[in-house]
Amino acid sequence: MENLFENLHNDRKPLAERMRPAVLEDVVGQTHILGKGKLLRRLIEAKRVPSVIFYGPPGTGKTTVARIIADTSNSDFVKLNAVSSGVAEVKEVMERAKRNFELYGKRTYLLLDECHRWTKAQSDSLLASLENGYINFVGCTTENPAYSMTRAIVSRCSVFEFKPLDLADIEEALKRAVKTDETLSKMDIKIDGEAMSYFATASGGDVRSALNGLEIGAMTTPPGKDGAIVITREVASECLQRRALSLNDDVYYHILSAYCKSLRGSDSTAALYYANRLIKAGVEPQILARRLIAHASEDVGLSAPYALLEACAALYALDHLGMPEGNLALTQAIIYVCEAPKDNRVVVAMNMAQDDAENHPDDRIPDYLKNHTEASKKYKYPHDYGGWVEQQYLPDSLKDRVYFKKKDK
Repeated sequence: MENLFENLHNDRKPLAERMRPAVLEDVVGQTHILGKGKLLRRLIEAKRVPSVIFYGPPGTGKTTVARIIADTSNSDFVKLNAVSSGVAEVKEVMERAKRNFELYGKRTYLLLDECHRWTKAQSDSLLASLENGYINFVGCTTENPAYSMTRAIVSRCSVFEFKPLDLADIEEALKRAVKTDETLSKMDIKIDGEAMSYFATASGGDVRSALNGLEIGAMTTPPGKDGAIVITREVASECLQRRALSLNDDVYYHILSAYCKSLRGSDSTAALYYANRLIKAGVEPQILARRLIAHASEDVGLSAPYALLEACAALYALDHLGMPEGNLALTQAIIYVCEAPKDNRVVVAMNMAQDDAENHPDDRIPDYLKNHTEASKKYKYPHDYGGWVEQQYLPDSLKDRVYFKKKDK
């Protein structure tokens, strides 16, 4: 039954909630899974969405798409939170879903936020309903379900990754809000270019954060003599409670480039300076940690393999510890990557392998490497020869290729 009071105080809802898209065409970003012809879009349009898990950063559209699925499928929609819902509540939902399915042939979509926090007991209580088709599960999580969720649930779901929105996506959402929101559209709001860029950059790909920051700015900034509400970069920084970016898009990418080149150039002082300059300007430190992970393989590689672990640990610390403490782990990892010996053989090997895989996709592999054939009996098991034996593994067309060249000791 529709809530009679659903729209009574709609203007009191946060802007991000008021601007939540109701149809796929209004969803910004995620074209890799929602673009024309992509699998998730085809499933939604065909009203055949199975149980799914959406994972990715906050504010990237996971809950929005889940609601669109429920609305377009003409199914019941139940929302639970993994932190606050217990086994008893889950079983009650399951029983109601079973009745609706048996009496009316109507499935229930169960949207579960923070689904990685579900216990094994909670997960097990859902399995029977998933197997019988009463429930279509839609889990939303910021954690990779491959290692954060019960395997029994993950194996019964299709998994889709939601990625942080890019700057153009965020700006599009902000402009749409100013023009179409019932409240903001009645106000003469002017967002200067630097403020728009700040909202898009400092929100870290989180459209919810950017929209709510915009609303705070619009509601708290006094109009000028001409009646216009002008939102500047300084106003935007106050609304997001971060220091205003002292750089435009070009300078941002210049500093990020200097940070990356300092990592490669083994200058830990310069790398730390550029990293903290970006952080102080409002850039999400996770962006720097992700770049560090790439450089740990690209520029250090197997010459000091612990560099990759240090970089991954820094990102984990930032995600789970936050700032400012997370900056300790980031600083440690930056210093480790800078001071480690440099070796680019990993990226060279990757590029060569990618080129050959693209240009030789159908080359015949040696018969003795094939699976369970008469010829496979000729395969030489390396452990029978002390761990290594002379044997061709590549197709004849590539048999002399060497991607990774060992250094002379």
